[in-house]
Amino acid sequence: MPQSEAGETPPCGPYGNELYLVRAERKTTMAQIAFGLFDWIDRGQKPLQQLYEERLRLVAAADAAGFFCYHLAEHHHTPLGMAPSPALFLTAAARQTQRIRLGPLVYLLPLYHPLRLLEEVCMLDHLSGGRLELGVGRGVSPYELACFGVDASVSRQMFHEAMAILTAGMTQERLTFLGRYYQYRDVPIEIHPLQRPYPPLWYPTHNPESLQYAARHGYNFVGLGSAAMVRRQVEEYWETWQAHRHDTGRLNGHVASPKVGVMRQVVVAESDAEALAIARPAYDDWYRSITKLWHAHNDHSVDHLFAWDIALQHQTLLCGSPARVREQVASLLEETGCNYMICSFAWGTLSGEQSLRSLRLFAEEVMPAVTAAAAR
Repeated sequence: MPQSEAGETPPCGPYGNELYLVRAERKTTMAQIAFGLFDWIDRGQKPLQQLYEERLRLVAAADAAGFFCYHLAEHHHTPLGMAPSPALFLTAAARQTQRIRLGPLVYLLPLYHPLRLLEEVCMLDHLSGGRLELGVGRGVSPYELACFGVDASVSRQMFHEAMAILTAGMTQERLTFLGRYYQYRDVPIEIHPLQRPYPPLWYPTHNPESLQYAARHGYNFVGLGSAAMVRRQVEEYWETWQAHRHDTGRLNGHVASPKVGVMRQVVVAESDAEALAIARPAYDDWYRSITKLWHAHNDHSVDHLFAWDIALQHQTLLCGSPARVREQVASLLEETGCNYMICSFAWGTLSGEQSLRSLRLFAEEVMPAVTAAAAR
């Protein structure tokens, strides 16, 4: 039987050729590893103005270092998120950078008036020079949604309606939409995005139903959790993506090669011991931020997802010298099959200088070696 250049025999069966082709495409994509930057802008203990200035310096450093994109979370009424309006901060970041792409990860669609968000997205794409990466979602915290009077049980339906309005509004001159939650009749659309038909779409999730949705439409995808869990998500994503890649009406169909990524918190220092000493108190503060709103409602169901011991066990926190982190990153990408890694260097009580040093050490001593190895 014919073999690939790597010596792999194409599988037999009715879907054998298709599965072989998608595996070959994935290997090609894996040789093109890219790195991004993720941020919550959680409160920590510093003045808010200082926090924003330090983050803008971090984004500028990531731009200079060649990171692909800066992804910003949206949270409300919790110290986890001091950027409750991602577009405001991303607009400031756009004026401080030249090449790095910028995007929310994610806009919480049930919390927005869809027409208002449509205009905001289009403005941001132009203000950034067409660098917007548009992450969307429905929200993971029922308590944040409840603050706005949104019932989490209907957030999925609201999300799908809002998404239909966004994509239609970005591609049409007039908009009519008659849904359960939103109704518009013959609305003139005077602003459209710079990128056509619209900016690349992103959807992070660990929910099986949402994963299927993201893969069917070819969203850029970010997996969460242990490497083994992400591997299962990645396999399911590519199988579903392959089965639906030629469907009409796919929302992200204009993106031929989606990024399939994994997110990790990262601390890099001169030695393993120094990195660990820096990371532990900062992580404790970040843990209080990410769980605070849940604990305020006497809900401890998410505690196990973010506990320090779990973070070290599953390596959702990568911590150490450049050599150690280099090994961890290479192992993570090989085990998960991801072609994209999003790093968070700033969280909790990490100082601005500590975060900048982590990013620079990572960019100088981790990224080049990992991307070169993947290319080989």
